[in-house]
Amino acid sequence: MRATPELPAPSRLAAASARLHAAWRAFRGSPGALPGVLLIALLVLCALGADVLAPHSPIVQDQGAILRPPAWLAGGSWNTPLGTDAVGRDLLSRLLHGARLSLGIGVFAVALALLAGVALGLLAGFYGGWVDALLMRLADVLLAVPSLLLAIAIVAVLEPNLRNAIVAISIVNVPVYLRLTRAAVLAELPRAYVSAARVAGAGPAHLMLRTLLPNCASPLIVQAALGYSGAVLDAAALGYLGLGAQPPTPEWGTMLADAMQFMQRAWWVVTFPGLAILLTVLGFNLLGDALRDALDPRLRDAAEHAGALGAAAGGAR
Repeated sequence: MRATPELPAPSRLAAASARLHAAWRAFRGSPGALPGVLLIALLVLCALGADVLAPHSPIVQDQGAILRPPAWLAGGSWNTPLGTDAVGRDLLSRLLHGARLSLGIGVFAVALALLAGVALGLLAGFYGGWVDALLMRLADVLLAVPSLLLAIAIVAVLEPNLRNAIVAISIVNVPVYLRLTRAAVLAELPRAYVSAARVAGAGPAHLMLRTLLPNCASPLIVQAALGYSGAVLDAAALGYLGLGAQPPTPEWGTMLADAMQFMQRAWWVVTFPGLAILLTVLGFNLLGDALRDALDPRLRDAAEHAGALGAAAGGAR
């Protein structure tokens, strides 16, 4: 029996181009795609340009401007557009530098969790047996404890600082990527292209990294986008509890903790850091939902079918 001939390179490129075009069309058609991208672009711009955009140093205190209100309120000054905190530091400058820190925490935490979770998930799904049983029981143990409580325990054991907060957030998110990768690998292993790669002599490393992993990437990308907002929230919570970034570092959670006692008399010191966290979480959640619509073939096909039905109904009228 002759082997089925492989598609020529132009056909493979055309199929890949068609898939990318369909994914882009689904992403663009998602209602949350544009707002999410705009919010994230604004946050990234603020983080990268903090040194240029910030009117003052984020840590320099001005004892003559303690709890100064925003510029548009009585007693405010355009020298400090969003007002100052309890020790006279410019709130806008601290928010801009805090964007750099908070977004950086999310990047490192998600990257570490994704790397470890994908590696362990590939091992569990590919080898099965006692390897799978051991890794899944460890994941079950970690998932049995609330993630924030586990992160607090890890930081308390290590030492309260920013680096250990990132490590703790990464550890509590590893089981999510482990289980997701394992499930994707188990779904892909019986497929014909994996058997063909085995027959061609591909080793375990090649099968896991070059054959299976690219076909398991879609749910991981979506989870990474959604998990990013969770990492930012966890970092802010640890900072609020005094277990993350330490003063005078301009981190949004730490800023909230410092400002809570002044909430009644100076609402701006609480409102603006809270809004920064809210917008960051909202932006990445919207992006994650749009990526899910674009990368999940079932949702994409359903959306295209609904669009076709709508177009047909419009034409009939």
